[in-house]
Amino acid sequence: MTNAAPLSIAHVDAETGFSGGEVQVFLLMEGLRRRGHRSVLFAPPGSESAREAVRRGFELRPVPMRGAADLAAVVRLRGALSRARADLVHLHTSRATWLGGLAARWARLPAITTRRQEKPLRSTPRSRLVYGRLVRRVVAISPTVARGLAEGGVERARLRLIPSSVDAAALRATRPREETRAALGLARDELVVLTLAALVRRKGVDLLLAALARQPERPRSVLLVAGEGPERAALAAQAEELGLGSRVRFLGLRADKAELLAACDVFALASRAEGLGVAALEAMAAGRAVLATRVGGLGEAVLEGETGLLVPGEDVGALAAALARLGAEPELRARLGAAGPARVAAGFAAEGMVGAYEALYREVLAEVRA
Repeated sequence: MTNAAPLSIAHVDAETGFSGGEVQVFLLMEGLRRRGHRSVLFAPPGSESAREAVRRGFELRPVPMRGAADLAAVVRLRGALSRARADLVHLHTSRATWLGGLAARWARLPAITTRRQEKPLRSTPRSRLVYGRLVRRVVAISPTVARGLAEGGVERARLRLIPSSVDAAALRATRPREETRAALGLARDELVVLTLAALVRRKGVDLLLAALARQPERPRSVLLVAGEGPERAALAAQAEELGLGSRVRFLGLRADKAELLAACDVFALASRAEGLGVAALEAMAAGRAVLATRVGGLGEAVLEGETGLLVPGEDVGALAAALARLGAEPELRARLGAAGPARVAAGFAAEGMVGAYEALYREVLAEVRA
């Protein structure tokens, strides 16, 4: 609970699915609730975020948002925002920033947006309208994202850096490591590599499969792939072509993230692009050595030689060599894993993120009321 007056924040998320960005939205709303603030989520009816809001007991205002050209959504959002009696609007996705930014401006409510994409911002009439007039602050989740925004024309005075965060307490396994490994049919002497990722090209799971195929016989390496997505069939076919057999397990969507992290020896994220790479932060918080590509914010979050090993993006040879090294050097794995929790606690703790957003909300509201 804070000493200042509680705030009412309208959060707009236009996506129907649920991925890393939505995880961050709910981490933020939970933290704000603990501090005594009110959060109202505006999301498409039937979306995963809408269902999660109901499950967690948050106020939900379902608003169809079918695309950037859905100007009727602006009208619907404007009315819903006005009725919600919010102090400020927080926009969480690109589509939400466009539609919600127009609606917030029409409703005469101050708005901020969070950008999580590594992709540089292109300076266009629409981007100049959005980032120059519709929102008062633009939050970047990593220095790489901030640079892309600045290069795209966002004024430095409007930019803020608030990294995505991790709830370390939620990553404590509730059952022994050996029990989880046994349930997955993993042998004691196998090197277990885990990736938690949507099965899309950007996440580079195909690169991990190719690197796994180059590993030596001993120690035997097994890759656990937890996640779903449109590339699953293609990845399964690739694994079969490489003759990986039981060395790859496609686990689908899993609710036991903490247990999987406890069961693995190495966490790998071979992304081709990444705004930050929260999955790698989660692995560090759980005390696991990380193998990652040096792309976007991922290359900034993982400290080379301290919390993990970094390799160039799209470089299967380097990925395979680093994986072999981690397999051959258990002392290295232990040292990298041991440094992870402190790294996360210092710069990526959930409460730190929530506090930074709360301060930003108050800064913007003070500016508006001045």
